Amino acid sequence: MANRKPVVAANWKMNGDRQLVKQFIEIVHAAEVTNNVDVVLSPPATLLDYANTTRLGQKADIILSAQSISELSSGAYTGELSANMFKDVGCTWVYCGHSERRHIFGESSEVVAKKFIQAQKNGLTPVLCVGETEEERKKGKAFSRLTSQIEAVINLAGKDCFQNAIFAYEPVWAIGTGKAATPEIAQEAHKFIRGMIAAMRQESAESIRILYGGSVTPDNAVELFSQPDIDGGLIGGAALRPLDFVKICQAAT
Repeated sequence: MANRKPVVAANWKMNGDRQLVKQFIEIVHAAEVTNNVDVVLSPPATLLDYANTTRLGQKADIILSAQSISELSSGAYTGELSANMFKDVGCTWVYCGHSERRHIFGESSEVVAKKFIQAQKNGLTPVLCVGETEEERKKGKAFSRLTSQIEAVINLAGKDCFQNAIFAYEPVWAIGTGKAATPEIAQEAHKFIRGMIAAMRQESAESIRILYGGSVTPDNAVELFSQPDIDGGLIGGAALRPLDFVKICQAAT
């Protein structure tokens, strides 16, 4: 991963409570993994304010991220949460286009691009999630799918939009299935993404961090993170087990 600082992000999805927040922050802070890794915590929105207060009380160097934001800035949109609202409770990052948002809730690449723009407009670092389905991979369409997802953002935000952004490659067939991509498959996809960025701006391609997401565990993390274009992980199930999460952070170093 060259000189890029590794990132290990905990995406709790619709799980967790205050007790787990406290336990997670205490264990991660005590393990001192944040000295060498950017650690990100993404609990449900209802826990973010408590997580922010807890990390500040512990003086824990943990980044808070929203799991998603609205593509709208404000207004009469019941149930929606804006980028600025997440920033107000301590978030500095946000996931845009997580595979579950795309494939369960039907978010189009255009909507994801609008969320990406809202994030940057409000001072949040967007983590752009991209990835193909199992059917698309079997049909040889994995790279064309990645291209279309990335181009949707470029078309709305411009070619310089990735200077302050993170990527996460999430093969849909590996999310929550226990079936992680092989290091070779993951590296191939990460190299492709970096190549797309290099075609527009070489400097951005060298510095941008690309995470792998899809059934990362303490057992496979070292091999995945040792690939030259994989800069860490977006962790789901294992992130709900703080000791396992710490092991994954240690693997990233």
